[in-house]
Amino acid sequence: MNDLAEALYTDPAVAQFYDFRGAARPDLAFCRKLAGDCRSVLDLGCGTGELAALLAENRRVVGVDPAAAMLDIARTRPNGGMVDWIEGDARTIRLDNRFDMVLLTGHTFQVFLTEVDQRAVIETVAAHLKPGGRFVFDSRNPDFPGRKTRTKDETRRRFTHPRHGEIEAWNESVFDDATQTLSYRNSYCIRKSSEVHTATARIRYTPKNVIAALLHDSGLKVERWFGDWSGVPFDTTSKEIIPLGRGLSL
Repeated sequence: MNDLAEALYTDPAVAQFYDFRGAARPDLAFCRKLAGDCRSVLDLGCGTGELAALLAENRRVVGVDPAAAMLDIARTRPNGGMVDWIEGDARTIRLDNRFDMVLLTGHTFQVFLTEVDQRAVIETVAAHLKPGGRFVFDSRNPDFPGRKTRTKDETRRRFTHPRHGEIEAWNESVFDDATQTLSYRNSYCIRKSSEVHTATARIRYTPKNVIAALLHDSGLKVERWFGDWSGVPFDTTSKEIIPLGRGLSL
């Protein structure tokens, strides 16, 4: 993970607001259905563990994330005690174990800013799949015609935090067409004290043909390409790039 992104996830003062980001997660229902009869799941870049904990009731689930602050939150959520939480880097971790399914959701793939790092992550996926095991991940489509940038005034919102009360939150982002990289800043103001917690990050938008080549090189076979988590097929203007596939059968 790039250094600029670390504070957004590793600083407990900022991580405590992560689950209040105000966006729905359609990947949860999709992945829960996809897991079906799977007996084991690896969630790479699990963050605060929302998906991993959801899947843990009827199967073995391992959640991996490099941010201890995120894993601390994950352990406290319902079903958190049923998941094996491991602090580790998706580029390099090797668990000496294989799984029926490997997930990489929440646009975690995009925090890796170079093709070298993206290849390493996909190789980790391949290394942990059982023969014929399934994988799925998401990445925003650089060719989506909608705006990628946002301003403070556009994103300003309020929510209630169980510890700090009313919070005002906003994010600001700028897209660099040359590098296909979005730089953004998330900010949270605790209203009763006017204390503001801010962190910056960068993510990379990678074209579908590049993702397809990386998957092929790693021995992974894509069965379907989706354009969002509702399951609609991918087309060139889709908002998301979501490959669903399998590892090679031996």
